[in-house]
Amino acid sequence: MSLIYHIVPAADWASQKDSPNYEAASLQTEGFIHLSQKEQVGATLSRYYATVPDLLLLHVDTTKLKHELKYELATNNELFPHLYGPLNKDAVIEIEQLN
Repeated sequence: MSLIYHIVPAADWASQKDSPNYEAASLQTEGFIHLSQKEQVGATLSRYYATVPDLLLLHVDTTKLKHELKYELATNNELFPHLYGPLNKDAVIEIEQLN
């Protein structure tokens, strides 16, 4: 099993609780959902979420994803996973409270 991670405000996740899929705002604005590899989570939290309270870290099993996952160059010339479609919730194997 290969894992990737998605950081989401708890309120955003809760607002889609009745759906089998999760759609981050970036899916509409950029065409994909931003994810991180394990070693990228800390820097992503510091860079984009330092002042955001009540965050969750979704642990996502890549073998269960129903939409295309691409690793693309992003910040600091690092390859980040991007999901080109909604995140099917049955691929989320753990939800971790971050703060």
